[in-house]
Amino acid sequence: MIDWTTLPDRDPSDAELAAVCEALRSPDPEERDDRAYSQLVGWIPGLPEERRLALGDAMAARFEDPEIQARTFAPLVLGRIVRTSTLRAEWLAAFARWYPTETDLRGHHPSLGWLHSVAHGADLLAAFGQHPDVRPEPLLALGAARLLAPTGHLFDAMEDDRLGFALALTLTRPELTPCQAVGWLDAVAEVFAAGQPGPVPAEVSTPCARCGWCTCWPFEACARGGAVRRCGCCRTRWRSGSGSSRCCRRPRRTAADGSSGAVS
Repeated sequence: MIDWTTLPDRDPSDAELAAVCEALRSPDPEERDDRAYSQLVGWIPGLPEERRLALGDAMAARFEDPEIQARTFAPLVLGRIVRTSTLRAEWLAAFARWYPTETDLRGHHPSLGWLHSVAHGADLLAAFGQHPDVRPEPLLALGAARLLAPTGHLFDAMEDDRLGFALALTLTRPELTPCQAVGWLDAVAEVFAAGQPGPVPAEVSTPCARCGWCTCWPFEACARGGAVRRCGCCRTRWRSGSGSSRCCRRPRRTAADGSSGAVS
């Protein structure tokens, strides 16, 4: 049992760090989310690199954990480590194996609390996407693979927004060519083109209904170049050559008469 009131603000002992890491696997959402997660992300910036590397190794190993809450909270902690410029190639490889293949896509569970595998994984994808030593193009393909993975689950807890934001951040990497910036959309186009009459599958409905708003139009702008800007409504970063301040939640439409307006 951890006495949370006695834990230090920084420089935890090995025993304290190990205990809090174990609590991150707890099925109790208060223990896992409110306490263990918050404590770990507060400690990470002050840890020496060798301890961050060891913690990152432990989190990457949890992508194969049998407990869903252990798998889905690992990317949040690993993302905080990556944002300190600490990185191992093995972490990205482990994440790439897990993220598009995770089948438990529940957002919130009555007793387990937030699970949110797609959203938490998107936050890690964003951290990798902003790291200069990680190639951005494979990350875009990884995000597309997660969007298009066959599933009967329709995202209903803003998971697609989080993934769209992660991909948009990755698209701000200046080394991406125009072809690389839009190449990952070929897989999306192929799925749309193969559509049949009848109900729209969840893996098609999600990118069609949401990512056209919060991701696809920034992607096109990124491919065309221009300054990185930030949406005043949702704070999403995007590139625009025209200098307009179009909100990602209000994409443009073209009417039959050729005029355009914002979709509310």
